Amino acid sequence: MNIIVVGLSHKTASVEIREKVAFAPTQMEKPLRALTALDDIGEAVIVSTCNRVEIYATTRDIAGGMARLKRFLADYHGLSLDSLEPHLYIHHSEAAIRHVFRVASSLDSMVVGEPQILGQIKTAYGYAAEYKSSGIILNRFLHKAFSVAKRVRTETKIASSAVSVSFAAVELAKKIFGELTDKTVMLIGAGEMCELAAKHFLNNGVRGVMVTNRTYERAVRLAEEFDGKAIAFEDLFDHLHKVDIVLTSTGAPHYIIKQKDVEDVIRRRKLKPMFFIDIAVPRDIEPKVNDVENVYLYDMDDLQNVVASNLQQRAEEAKKAEAIIDEEIGQFYRWISNLEVTPTIVALRTKFDEVRKNELTKTLANWKDLPPDAERRLDALTSAIINKLLHPPTSALKSTGQGGRTDLYVDALRALFDLQTDVPEEKSLGELEE
Repeated sequence: MNIIVVGLSHKTASVEIREKVAFAPTQMEKPLRALTALDDIGEAVIVSTCNRVEIYATTRDIAGGMARLKRFLADYHGLSLDSLEPHLYIHHSEAAIRHVFRVASSLDSMVVGEPQILGQIKTAYGYAAEYKSSGIILNRFLHKAFSVAKRVRTETKIASSAVSVSFAAVELAKKIFGELTDKTVMLIGAGEMCELAAKHFLNNGVRGVMVTNRTYERAVRLAEEFDGKAIAFEDLFDHLHKVDIVLTSTGAPHYIIKQKDVEDVIRRRKLKPMFFIDIAVPRDIEPKVNDVENVYLYDMDDLQNVVASNLQQRAEEAKKAEAIIDEEIGQFYRWISNLEVTPTIVALRTKFDEVRKNELTKTLANWKDLPPDAERRLDALTSAIINKLLHPPTSALKSTGQGGRTDLYVDALRALFDLQTDVPEEKSLGELEE
């Protein structure tokens, strides 16, 4: 049984294509049942997010299984396969295992290290478990993917640094002030990025928010959203000394805060530190403000440099994560190989032992005047011979998991010795479960 993956993502398809093949998260029963009804598809899980749509499945026919999954994606959404296929990627066996481990660990995400994808895969698995489209292989596989993702986050710093401009501003503020719980933020302007940064600050526990804007009604609406206080734009400098962090994004053609303004403000604050974040283009704050004692000014270029540095750090941590995945792939691949190997070994030994016992019974039936312990000795002798004969093929079969020749050896043994593994396989699979 092989694991296969068919899907598309932000790397291979535009949002217009991705939304055409998206599955509604609350309507997974129908597509999951349709998938497992396909010929040669044993188990199936559908992962559908804004950035990717992927099907994880098991099959004994790799080429046929992948062809069926591609056709299913096209037909289910009423698309032509010719238009969809250029955007699809396919993986099987070890490459499929690696892909899913990387996706769960957010190494394949638009922003490497983001945490959302793991939760999305867990949700997808939950639907598959609910509608019984996953079984022994995908259950074990996805639980392994979850543990790999957890290990990556625990043993690397892949998610420890800000990689968005708005969140980088929060991280810098923490470095300046430490805790933010007693700090107040002022928003000057109502730019989208400024608003997003304010949300990050609130999530990190700032005490309060003031909002000012040239259009006072807009300031009031935004202040209500943040449970803050609106300030008339012309009263800005009457309130600036009350805040610790200032975010500006006005779109004004000239500086609205100059060095002299900040020198007056910092005196009124008795030199308590202030952090200015200017994400306007053109800039709202005169660069010389950074020369004022106990004042820290970052503009858009500064923040983007921080983000670039953090992205480089994540790239370095991603290398460590890839090494973890390499290690975990080997462990899982050995387990899945044993799903084929173990029942074959059981069947092989069972058949040889049945032949041994039958022949021994015939021989003993016609053998007169045997010593009292002869039957026991002959049984031990013939068992030892069988064990010696089967040791090389058993060892070879057990060692094929890493070499990729499992199917070749298993199929050869089953054909050569006419092995029937249907019944023993069920018992063996249960014994392999942890």
